[in-house]
Amino acid sequence: MKHKPKDIQYCERLFQSFYEIGSTPQGGVTRLGYTETEDAMHEVFKGLGRELGGSIHTDEVGNTYVANTDEMGYTLIGSHLDSVIDGGRYDGVAGVIAGLMVMKWAKEDGLRIPLRVGAFRCEESSNFGCCTIGSGLITKEVYKQDIGHLTAKNGETLEQIFASRGLNLHPKQISGVGRYLELHIEQGKVLEEYQTEVGIVGTVAGPIRYRVYLRGMAEHSGATPMDMRSDALCTAAEIILELEKIGKQESAYQSVATVGVIQNYPNVLNVIPGRVEIGVDMRGIDQDSLNCMERNFKAAVRESCKKRGVEYVAEKINSIPPIRMSSEVEDGLEQAAKKLGISSRRMPSGAGHDSMSFADICDTGMVFIPCRGGISHNPSEHTEISSICDGARVMYEYLKTVAGLQGQE
Repeated sequence: MKHKPKDIQYCERLFQSFYEIGSTPQGGVTRLGYTETEDAMHEVFKGLGRELGGSIHTDEVGNTYVANTDEMGYTLIGSHLDSVIDGGRYDGVAGVIAGLMVMKWAKEDGLRIPLRVGAFRCEESSNFGCCTIGSGLITKEVYKQDIGHLTAKNGETLEQIFASRGLNLHPKQISGVGRYLELHIEQGKVLEEYQTEVGIVGTVAGPIRYRVYLRGMAEHSGATPMDMRSDALCTAAEIILELEKIGKQESAYQSVATVGVIQNYPNVLNVIPGRVEIGVDMRGIDQDSLNCMERNFKAAVRESCKKRGVEYVAEKINSIPPIRMSSEVEDGLEQAAKKLGISSRRMPSGAGHDSMSFADICDTGMVFIPCRGGISHNPSEHTEISSICDGARVMYEYLKTVAGLQGQE
């Protein structure tokens, strides 16, 4: 879709407003949840909201909102402003910008569309090992109700951080939301490969996550014969490869399996590893496939440890079922894209998003836009400003439809 130059320029200005915050020498950004860097992102967001004449609200957990109404039944367009360590500049930020774009267009066109744009705290798991904290707390998501013990990278617990900031780990549930919309970069290659301008998300994959603690025997690497070892790292390596096989077996159901964390002790060149901790992430949109992966993974850990004489503890740290978006919103977004002449395709989301938190309390929908090479959580992450405008236009057209406002500009 061809956009007005003033819209492209405004969207670019919004993006540049956040650009330098949390910059790293590697060319990316580090904006961890509930840190001063994330605070700075929210302050910029507040300023941009005031420019639009919006009122600014902060809730009990530190989430920030720009509102054009105090009415109930408003549409909440949201995403996040934190990042992974040395991540990209578009993940989350693009969604917040899209919300501001929609609010700007409604104001310019003189349309009465009750809106709030939300920036949720700590969507990424990088600081506390737990995702969607800000949105999960205010929606009373069951998986976020006992998390005060979680520890940040600086050693503080979430409970301590909330106490120092005057925040509430047990806030009242958000009210008045009629529907929730979110734009996000795809974080994959499908849209780019198929040269499609937007994706309409039907299901957000559910994660099952484990920490596995392996205990073998740390001994001298030169003096211990190969057939007398209990090598925890070799056991971990075997489990990792078995998990990869399990993921490939279930890939027909769009399931995936990854080991993304390894802690090796004592991590010394001439000592056989005696202890290893690995972090396991299994995701999928089919619950039966997820259950199958989990069973096979646990069997692989059991068998590998038995064979190698290594003790283990497999701690389940997270399990969320796949989350369905609203079919009515999905249909409406698709029709809006068609009306605008913007190509679209229905697709799942392999990554988690704040939309997962809202799906149980209101009609919820997601729009994906392409990202170059499918790269995300990386300094090379990139999407076009015009793509942000494409996705925002689809949401705006959809909202005009549900409000019965076409042709009234």
